Amino acid sequence: MNRKIVAFKLNEEEYGLDIQYVQSIEQLLPITRVPNAPIYVKGVINLRGNVIPVLDLSSKLTLNQATYTKFTRLIITKVEEIEVGLIVDQISDVIDIAEEAIESESSSAVHSEFFEGIAISDGRIIILLNVEELLRTEEVI
Repeated sequence: MNRKIVAFKLNEEEYGLDIQYVQSIEQLLPITRVPNAPIYVKGVINLRGNVIPVLDLSSKLTLNQATYTKFTRLIITKVEEIEVGLIVDQISDVIDIAEEAIESESSSAVHSEFFEGIAISDGRIIILLNVEELLRTEEVI
């Protein structure tokens, strides 16, 4: 069985998000800052009448601070009833990955509650995010 993954870049590394959690992919919109929010919460956006919190995924994963470019995108994701925008450096593509090509995080060198595992596809190494854990933190809600 295959899984559809939205592949994207953060700091030259490739990450993936299961497409079942992706509502849409948007260009970066004006963000309204929220006082006293964690550093990775950039603020909120108004997307088609919905107010959606926006996280800088590089900051959330404690990578280097992102520099926004014309390729920067917002992945609007939804887990249960929570919609959140994730800022990524650039969208790579949508790919099918066989379940056998995914190494679970417990057997890989990647140990974090935010990671589901590592997928290898056509010579590419893609770190799969566990979006449910990523958005579970109370600061987002």
